[in-house]
This record gives sequence, C-alpha cells and structure tokens, in this order.
Amino acid sequence: MNKPAKLWTIGHSNNSAERFGALLQQHGIETVADVRSQPYSRFSPHFRQSRLRELLSGIGIGYLFLGNELGGRPKEPELYDDAGKVLYDRVARTERFADGLRHLMAAAATQQVAAMCSEENPEFCHRRLLIARALLKNETPPSVAHIRGDGRLVSEAGMQAPNTVAGPQLALFDEDPH
Repeated sequence: MNKPAKLWTIGHSNNSAERFGALLQQHGIETVADVRSQPYSRFSPHFRQSRLRELLSGIGIGYLFLGNELGGRPKEPELYDDAGKVLYDRVARTERFADGLRHLMAAAATQQVAAMCSEENPEFCHRRLLIARALLKNETPPSVAHIRGDGRLVSEAGMQAPNTVAGPQLALFDEDPH
C-alpha cells in the first residue's frame, strides 16, 4: 500500500540565505519546487533563481522550477479579471497547471518537496490559495503542511479550522459602562 503523499510549502520572505536553508533542513526538505512566476527577488538577491540554486545545492537540496506551470501570475490576459486580479479558478482549469501539479506530485512521491514562493504567510499566497486547494480536490489528496518563518509547521487542515480563541472576543475600544 502506498503511503499518502505529502507536500510542504514555504515562503522565502526576507530571510537570510542561512535562515532559509536552516528552515528547509529543520523539516527534512529534499527538493524545493520554485512556484514563482518570476524567479527573482528585488529585495533579497540570494533568492534570485541562479543564486537560490547555488544555495540549495550547497546544502544538498534539489531545485525544481515550476513557475511557468504553477506560478501565481500567468501570462494570459484571460486569466485576470478587469481589475487585474488573477482568477485562480480559471488558472486551475488550464492544462499547463494540471501538468505542473502532476510534475510536483511525482516529485513529492519520492522526495520531501516544498513548494516555494516569496510570501511568508500561506493565507495570502497562491501556493495555498491555488496549488494546495487544487491538490486537496484530488481523489486521494496529499497532506499539506506550511513551514512558517519562525520554524513552526502548520497543517492545511489546521489553517482551515475555525479560529478558536479562548474566552470572549475583546472589544476594540473601551466601552463606557454608564
């Protein structure tokens, strides 16, 4: 019996190269699948594609570029609304996206793979809002876990759970009791 597939996600954010590498190693990641449409960083040059490959190679982690297939900023204008917002439901129906998911999950079947983008918080990133959601619709969905910048691992199931704050919600402003 095959073990269930697992996928990690991570956002490089503004981490140093050393910190980013340590996060990957902490979670046993063997391959980074770069899902950025444009594999560079204006603010963190060590996350430009060529330098990222070198960084990962230096710590024994593979690199797989899937930004053309799974990137959050597709080239086709019909995949955007009139305000310029990407329509993820349309992206998810493209053959290119389906091919990218197959390639990603084929790698994840034999290695510990982390889909990487720039956004640290997966709540606001296409690696969760597009890629993970599409994968979770599969007949046999993988488990998805998000590596946070502080090193915590947050399951997708945990992110979908309703916010459970102990006790009543505090008022934003003090209310006058009189």
